[in-house]
Amino acid sequence: MSVRENLSEIRKDVPAGVTLIAVSKTKPNEAIEEAYQAGQRVFGENKPQELTQKWADLPKDIEWHMIGHLQTNKVKYIAPFVALIHSVDSPKLLAVIDKEAAKCGRVIDCLFQMYIAQEETKFGFDYAELAELLESGALAELRNVRMVGVMGMATFTDNVEQVRGEFHNLKEIYTKIKQKYYASEPSFKEISMGMSDDFRIAIEEGSTMVRVGSAIFGGRVYLK
Repeated sequence: MSVRENLSEIRKDVPAGVTLIAVSKTKPNEAIEEAYQAGQRVFGENKPQELTQKWADLPKDIEWHMIGHLQTNKVKYIAPFVALIHSVDSPKLLAVIDKEAAKCGRVIDCLFQMYIAQEETKFGFDYAELAELLESGALAELRNVRMVGVMGMATFTDNVEQVRGEFHNLKEIYTKIKQKYYASEPSFKEISMGMSDDFRIAIEEGSTMVRVGSAIFGGRVYLK
């Protein structure tokens, strides 16, 4: 099926109130333009340099999300334009985003990346680490970042109940953080979880953003 047809099928399973992020990493501009022509406006990338090049080349009403692991020395490339950074996994990274956003005269929306999987390869805070950061008051010093929710990746497994449990755990973490630290901030409302293989489960467990790549664009193409 074409990108347009894939998008049409996926949208049937993404209810109103859930943002579909088309993950365009490694995909050529032509594939992104096909999705754009089909009405898609929110795209996610993993690598800052690739994201920056695509932002320069493609229509300016695209909303770009940084969804991959972000090194502090790469923040400056995306700070002028990125709409949302999903992968904030350390206080140091937050401080750098704040500094680079200030240089651009922007406030950048961010998500806390939470470690919910049973895999060593995933990044993120655990609940105790995040609670310690929030209790410290350090975030009050940051004027150019706005925390709007949480993100997590489930274990890469065929065990549906394990995946469902990890998504359920992220929703519970979000609820605790929201009630304790962000109850008066309506902007703190996002739960980014679910990818091509498991986004339907994620939506059932409360996801507000799903990151779908291969189900829209087909398998990955690795750039030379």
